Amino acid sequence: MRPEDVDIAVMAKAPQAGHAKTRLIPVFGASGAARLHRQLTLRTLATARAAGLGSLTLWCAPDTRHRFFRALQQRCGLDLRTQPEADLGQRMAHIFAERNKRPLLLIGTDCPALGTTHLQQAALALRSGMDAVFITTEDGGYFLVGLRQPCPGIFAGIDWSTTQVMAQTRRRLSERGLHWQEVAMLWDVDRAEDVSRWRAMQKAEAGA
Repeated sequence: MRPEDVDIAVMAKAPQAGHAKTRLIPVFGASGAARLHRQLTLRTLATARAAGLGSLTLWCAPDTRHRFFRALQQRCGLDLRTQPEADLGQRMAHIFAERNKRPLLLIGTDCPALGTTHLQQAALALRSGMDAVFITTEDGGYFLVGLRQPCPGIFAGIDWSTTQVMAQTRRRLSERGLHWQEVAMLWDVDRAEDVSRWRAMQKAEAGA
């Protein structure tokens, strides 16, 4: 029997100078930070496609009209959608509400350590009956959230971009009697040190 399809949605900002990876602008400049964001997005999409799961959708901000997104659509046939104008939790809840009635994995673009195996493990958790699955990050948040069914309450009242994100999310899950699995802890690119870590990883991959 074929395994149940688990779709992937990727949230991405347009790689616009001054609007992408803003915390890295003091070190790399606006254009440099935008280039880094573009590279991270391309890597994430390649990983998502290589995982061999269900359909792949790119949720774009501020909309789908940026030439980078249009080029991806033409080259890869990606399904492009526009993120709503709302806080992060509301945007994530909206994406799950718009899913294809199948389990869905939702990821961002700033975790170059993400591999196909991580996505496959997350999909397996949902196929095995978990209500939710996460890949957490070293800074107390999470990079991936997967749900079998929409559950907007787990995104409400979260102090986003703080070290409390995952702890607060666990409380929301427990309050609702949901079962979840945390399949990995990875790191994301927010600081100059993270970029150095990514470059070292790329160098190691190139030498492999």
